[in-house]
Amino acid sequence: MPQEKRNAPHILAYIMEIDKDIRNGEYPNTNTMNKKHGWNISRSTFGRYIDILRDTYNAPVEYDFKKNGYYYTDPTYFMRQVTLKEGELLTFSTILPLLEQYKNTPLEESFRSIMKKLSEMLPDNISVDSAFINNEVRFISEPITKLGEGVFEAALKATKLKRTLRFEYKASGKKDFETREFDPYHLICQGGSWYLLGHSHHSDAIRIYAMARIQNAQVTQKNFVMPKDFDIKKHIDPEMGVWRTSAKKVKVEIEFSPELKSYVTEREWRKDQVMKTRRDGSVYLSFKTNQMNKLCSWILSFGGEAKVLNPPELREQVKAAAKMILKANS
Repeated sequence: MPQEKRNAPHILAYIMEIDKDIRNGEYPNTNTMNKKHGWNISRSTFGRYIDILRDTYNAPVEYDFKKNGYYYTDPTYFMRQVTLKEGELLTFSTILPLLEQYKNTPLEESFRSIMKKLSEMLPDNISVDSAFINNEVRFISEPITKLGEGVFEAALKATKLKRTLRFEYKASGKKDFETREFDPYHLICQGGSWYLLGHSHHSDAIRIYAMARIQNAQVTQKNFVMPKDFDIKKHIDPEMGVWRTSAKKVKVEIEFSPELKSYVTEREWRKDQVMKTRRDGSVYLSFKTNQMNKLCSWILSFGGEAKVLNPPELREQVKAAAKMILKANS
């Protein structure tokens, strides 16, 4: 067993099981715990866990030579599994709103179950006002797409088992669903929406499907093998979006007005970004991406305070989109 640190999470899991068996009157020792729980710990390691129980949690633990195991001299003792400092409790409380992005997926139930178990492990004398949990920290997320029944489960299972997925899909702008077979390589969540990236049998190419447009998903018995040279970064941009316009990334150059200087410079937009503040207060920003459609929407969101310098095709795309907005609102 690898060398552990005293505060490692898995050590607490061991100690909790030992505490449980002691309270149940099972007089645990190294051999019985290894056999019962499938562990493979040494006597010295087990002894160290007993020391932690005694020294850190003030457990009245002693060894019974007749019964060849440990017991509590005070039968009313109960291990307070987790003691949180104020800062840790604050951190714990801020995690809860993040569960919103997992609504309508099985992950929501699993995460809430985990949080509930963590809450139950807190000492009884900790009480928290509901305002402390809910009102002080807010996360504003994008609208969450609804998934059809069983879609997420099937997609996750097919991805894990490397099985072909069969489902009905309605492409954007289409009225009817069409049957598709798909080898899912990755599940991707962006802005509250879930996507499947993989090999489409229909087009015999790498495609991205919006999971909200899928229904009647079934995991087939057909196995697939992901190509060894597959690189997800060639098909999406993890820092920008999932909708690729070309496999090749291009250099993008944008100029922001002086009015946006503080807003732009106080953020790290990309890991590979180059940012320069000019004498007139305007800001130059450049990076590489293949997400032209997403980038076009992002630039338009600045309402005329961002100007595309390069590439020319992106500048024309922004112009065309702006004309459509003017036409629609004239």
